[in-house]
Amino acid sequence: MRKIHVIVFLLFLAFAAQAQNLKLWYSKPAQHWTEALPLGNSRLGVMVFGGTSREELQLNEETFWSGGPYNNNNPKGREALPKVRELVFQNKFVEAQKVIDENFFTPQHGMRYLTLGSLFIHQPGHEQARNYYRDLNLENATATVRYEVNGVNYTRTVFSSFSDNVIMVRLEADKSKALSFSLSYDSPLKSAVTVKGRKLLVRCEGAEHEGIPAAMHAECRVEVKTDGVQNTADKQLVITDATTATIYISAATNFVNYRDVSADASKRAENYLKAAVRKPYETSLAAHVSLYKKQFDRVSFSLPATEQSLAETDTRVLNFHKGNDLNLAALLFQYGRYLLISSSQPGGQPANLQGIWNNSPYAPWDSKYTVNINAEMNYWPAEVTNLSETHDPLFKMIAELAVAGSETARVLYGAKGWVTHHNTDLWRACGPVDGAFFGMWPNGGAWLTQHLWQHYLFTGNKDFLKQYYPVFKGSADFFLSHLVEHPSYGWLVTAPSMSPEHGYRGAGTTITAGCTMDNQIAFDALHTTLLVSRILGGSKAYEDSLLKVIAKLPPMQIGQYNQLQEWLVDADDPKDDHRHISHLY
Repeated sequence: MRKIHVIVFLLFLAFAAQAQNLKLWYSKPAQHWTEALPLGNSRLGVMVFGGTSREELQLNEETFWSGGPYNNNNPKGREALPKVRELVFQNKFVEAQKVIDENFFTPQHGMRYLTLGSLFIHQPGHEQARNYYRDLNLENATATVRYEVNGVNYTRTVFSSFSDNVIMVRLEADKSKALSFSLSYDSPLKSAVTVKGRKLLVRCEGAEHEGIPAAMHAECRVEVKTDGVQNTADKQLVITDATTATIYISAATNFVNYRDVSADASKRAENYLKAAVRKPYETSLAAHVSLYKKQFDRVSFSLPATEQSLAETDTRVLNFHKGNDLNLAALLFQYGRYLLISSSQPGGQPANLQGIWNNSPYAPWDSKYTVNINAEMNYWPAEVTNLSETHDPLFKMIAELAVAGSETARVLYGAKGWVTHHNTDLWRACGPVDGAFFGMWPNGGAWLTQHLWQHYLFTGNKDFLKQYYPVFKGSADFFLSHLVEHPSYGWLVTAPSMSPEHGYRGAGTTITAGCTMDNQIAFDALHTTLLVSRILGGSKAYEDSLLKVIAKLPPMQIGQYNQLQEWLVDADDPKDDHRHISHLY
């Protein structure tokens, strides 16, 4: 009996270990882009479809955007602001919206994040693969594809290297000289493909958008190391009679910063490639995994596994509502951390609406930085899940927005400090976009600045606080000079104001004065700056000016349903199911 108990216990341990594996796995290739598996090293992203006869590796580089350096500040806004406020305080909100639309916007509503296109691996005769399996391993940031054709087992391992700054694809067959394939490239954008020696060279052109000429171009380099025979044919690399092969994919753009696009993309891409191909594959893989795990392994989280936890991932997601697979929540928790690590590293750009992964020249909402909730949500895990350094790209962008946004504050509002509205992009445009109904919201910069404060609360780093104090102060200074007294209440409010993307029933517009979220963000901007000043031993006179304005901000309003009101007026509707719940900021 004791022997049986031991066997049962060992089986339980094996089952639990298998269930806790942090993998997304599937029994068939992706048919659509949203089914492909994302890999990234912050700079380079790749979506792995897992095909057998034709594998698609869809590529992105974080700085490949449409347009070029620009701003979208309309100087007519400053002149129209008094009229807008007059109409708002007369409750003529629709009329105010019309004046805003005519004076506060430009034709530029934000540039688009672009795709580099796709590299294809062609393996004719592999259509009828057996024993198919693909996965994304969250513990080492690799994607694997395995299958059998004619008694030969093929394995493909893909990763976007944190150590070598290229994408690597390892192909292996368990029978000598059984591996043959060709490589081709395609893009929905203008591109040119050439073969030079044993390299595939690709030049991708950016795109004009909303009157801003294309200033960007990207260069891709593809090289293969193999024990097989290498040839070229019709803009393709061809490998035959191999047992193993490693594909190296390098890419770079001419981006330097949001004002400078003078870099040599070709030289950058070539340098990344040269450095990577010199190293043995095993060395590169080990270095990549080591760097990744330094961040990922800081947090472990497990929930009880069941038999349902052993199913492939899409089945688990489909059946999650049945309540028998709590372990899936632990997997999704770590998947969120994985995505942030993969899309946001020091020295790079912040994760945009789609992280760093996008297959279209016309991504939903341009795959920009939507800063009235989405960009902030991307970074909510940064400090609380022990990934503090992933916050760095966002901090760098905030500092750049503080510079660009100071011009927006001056030109658009005649205000001090700096301001950003509800969207920005690679070029740090800070003006309002998408019309008054969606875009007349000058709080994006102030909300982003709270991420700086959260970082300090988690780290206690006073040097960091000192470095970013001008950003805090600039955010507060905007409200000090922009808030205006409400004639009906005597409170200091933003006017015009809106609750993001939402207006109350019957208003016909989103435009009003002193929305709850505006008041909350203004309070945080002023109060946080006060705290930072006190910590750093700042000016008492300036701190007193902050306290004076804070005391005149509207208090939270409780409405007829005992609800926290979204607006100063009690206009909330219990049947309202709008996607934003902004007043819970």
